[in-house]
Amino acid sequence: MSEIDAAALAKACSAAMHKNDHAAQAMGIEITESAPGRAVLKMAVRKDMLNGHNMSHGGFMFALCDTAFAHACNSYNRVTVASGCTIDYIAPGFEGDSLTAIAVERQRKGRTGVYDVTLYNQHDEELAYFRGKSYQIQGTLVDEATLTGRTAQA
Repeated sequence: MSEIDAAALAKACSAAMHKNDHAAQAMGIEITESAPGRAVLKMAVRKDMLNGHNMSHGGFMFALCDTAFAHACNSYNRVTVASGCTIDYIAPGFEGDSLTAIAVERQRKGRTGVYDVTLYNQHDEELAYFRGKSYQIQGTLVDEATLTGRTAQA
C-alpha cells in the first residue's frame, strides 16, 4: 500500500472544508494554495464589507485570516478547531482591494498547534497579523482510502 501524498491530502481536506463553509462562500473567499500546515486564501473587499469609515470592516478581515488558519491546521485530515485567536490591524483595506491571507504553521505537537497568518492587499502591503492556537478533536475530513485508490476489504 502506498502512503497518501501529504500535498494531495492537504488539498482534499481544504476542498472538503470549503464545500461546507457557507460563511466563506458568502464572503467570496477563494483557496489559492493548500499544503501541509500552510494555506493561502483570497477575498475581494466589497461595498457590503465596509464599516462606517468606508474601510474594510475588521470582522471580515478577521474572518479571512481565521479561515486561512482553519485550512492550514486541518491540512492533516484531523478535525481541528481554534482554541484562541488574536489579530493586530496594521493598515486598512478598501473597497475593491484584493486581500490575501497566508497561514503558516509555527508549531504542532500532540493535539495543539500555533499558526501565524499575515494579511496583505494587492500591493503586498501588510494589513494585519493574526495568530491562532488550534486544538485537535475527534474526526477526519476526508476518507483517506479514496485518495489512495484503496477500497474497504469485505
